[in-house]
Amino acid sequence: MQPSYAQTDTSNKALIYARVSSPKQVKEGHGLKSQETRCREFANLKGYEVVEVYGDDVTGKVEGRPGIEELLALLRRHKGKQTYRVLIDDLSRLARDVDVYRSLRKRIRNAGGLLESPSMTFGETSDDEFFENILASAAQYQRQKNAEQVVHRMRARLMNGYFVFRPPPGFKYAPKTGEGNVLVHNEPVASIMKEALEGYAYGRFTTRTEVTKFLDDHPNFPSPPKGLSSWLVCEIMKRAVYAGYVGHEPWNVSLRKGRHEGIISFETYQKIQDKLNGTALAPMRANLGKDFALKGFVTCADCGTPLRACWSKGRNKHYAYYLCQEKGCASYGKSNRRDKVEKEFETLLKSLKPGKTITDLATDMLRDIWEQQRANLGQIKKSLQKDASGIEKQIGQLVDRVMNTDSPALITAYEAKIKELEAQKITLAERAENSGKTQGDFKVRHRTALLLLSNPWILWNSGKFEDRRAVIKLVFSKRIPYSRKSGFRTNIWDDLSLPFKLLGDLHTQRCSMVGGTGIEPVTPTMSTWVNIPSFNAVTVKDCAETTGHKSNVSGKCKTAGGAV
Repeated sequence: MQPSYAQTDTSNKALIYARVSSPKQVKEGHGLKSQETRCREFANLKGYEVVEVYGDDVTGKVEGRPGIEELLALLRRHKGKQTYRVLIDDLSRLARDVDVYRSLRKRIRNAGGLLESPSMTFGETSDDEFFENILASAAQYQRQKNAEQVVHRMRARLMNGYFVFRPPPGFKYAPKTGEGNVLVHNEPVASIMKEALEGYAYGRFTTRTEVTKFLDDHPNFPSPPKGLSSWLVCEIMKRAVYAGYVGHEPWNVSLRKGRHEGIISFETYQKIQDKLNGTALAPMRANLGKDFALKGFVTCADCGTPLRACWSKGRNKHYAYYLCQEKGCASYGKSNRRDKVEKEFETLLKSLKPGKTITDLATDMLRDIWEQQRANLGQIKKSLQKDASGIEKQIGQLVDRVMNTDSPALITAYEAKIKELEAQKITLAERAENSGKTQGDFKVRHRTALLLLSNPWILWNSGKFEDRRAVIKLVFSKRIPYSRKSGFRTNIWDDLSLPFKLLGDLHTQRCSMVGGTGIEPVTPTMSTWVNIPSFNAVTVKDCAETTGHKSNVSGKCKTAGGAV
């Protein structure tokens, strides 16, 4: 029988190693200090001099820990010169994995260290090794069992609708009586995330890069030191927790209503997923985005190619330009000063400002639609509930097919379809639930839309890059050409989006009648445009005298075929 190291070496120099499983245990003061105290007591009993103390806050299944690596480096530096005793409170403090324990045990021995503990005696005999292996296996079993129990508890809580993972940006945990820690909104980050997510869903931000820039540049958003990555933002936008739902496929927990309040609607979440899974758009160049709001939107009047944007270095400063770089074009390489192009664009926007009467007319039409929707909320809710019931029947039929087939390919296809239908059912249920709620004040809900219709230049003049890009997308339906000699063409009505095109029809005094609708009954719509003598000053009397139409007490011009 070979004696253990502790029986043969007379060195009294000792190193203490302690380990806990997580940084939280270090912050709360549990583990490390008590292990050190017990090892120092053992060292005093043996007459050892403690030279250094090393610690880690890493799980015992990992071998490469900073503390243990520093200890091994010291042992290797003094190998053959000084022997150190390595003191641990318990075998499980060195490792909770059999393979990791064996590796560290061997590395300590090869570096010249002598492993000791107040809980047991380490030796080199077969009996000692057998006993150590049993203890190492027990430590590994305990770690694995604890992990399983934690997962089981987390899964059960998740199935009950409680989010159990690290809270994403915009949320934080807060204690709630009888429910433990639940997710709540973390302001102002929650409002920032809502703006970013809804902006991507409804077109304010075209690409993930634009969303990333918006979040990264916001002073109240907690971006990492090196900035957000587009990949990370994409992963964040995929999380249903923002819509108030929880689920985790690896644990077989399907999507379900969470016990927390969402930041966006599930319908908005679905729009985001559809957009993420669709055709990827070319990302906006980060170095030019803020400096050139018209980049990619204004085209060359000679060849139709979108104008490039660049900075040019002069003698004393840099100058910004838009230019065409299409070879063979008459304007190839000829620069247009950014300030001149954007000033002319602002003039163009100002020309789109309708008169107060036209704005009031558009506001009245929007209010009519708003009131009609409010009156039909009950019918809409019943229709949505009926559609949800139909989807529920389809899901039941697909589940029966899954149970009656042995084909893995069919099972996968059915499960994918069921998942898609479940999302549709959730969306319909959410719409039905919200359809019975008050829609709030008309002017408050439509403030931005009304402001844009009344004067798009005001939103552009805010100076925010996101607002300027939104104006471009909402006012114009396609790119507009720019000529170095004549600037933007004045007749741009065909390039406008539908609302501004309709207002443009009034502005240019166009008069047209929508054709018949066949055997379908005529519905109230903007089916008749009247010939208005003055764009900025029109009255009910003018309308009646010009068209012969009768007006009601609200001042709206009416025809047999509809209303304006």
